Amino acid sequence: MGGLQPWHWIIVIAVFVLLFGAKKLPDAARSLGKSMRIFKSEIKEMQSDSSADAPPAKPITSERVEEPAPEQSPDRHTA
Repeated sequence: MGGLQPWHWIIVIAVFVLLFGAKKLPDAARSLGKSMRIFKSEIKEMQSDSSADAPPAKPITSERVEEPAPEQSPDRHTA
């Protein structure tokens, strides 16, 4: 039930051809591929820049701060 069947893809392709025309589809796919390559290269560049500039990561310690219990001496008796 989930996912597209082969005939769904045929309908989608037919709609794209009708909307954009057969001449514009290759140009649109080419520009989309070029945009994706540029995007991927920018992401890789950002990751390499951030890993080179950042200091080595420290392991995350627990954020819960345990306060020491107040010390009670056994000889403190008040009546």
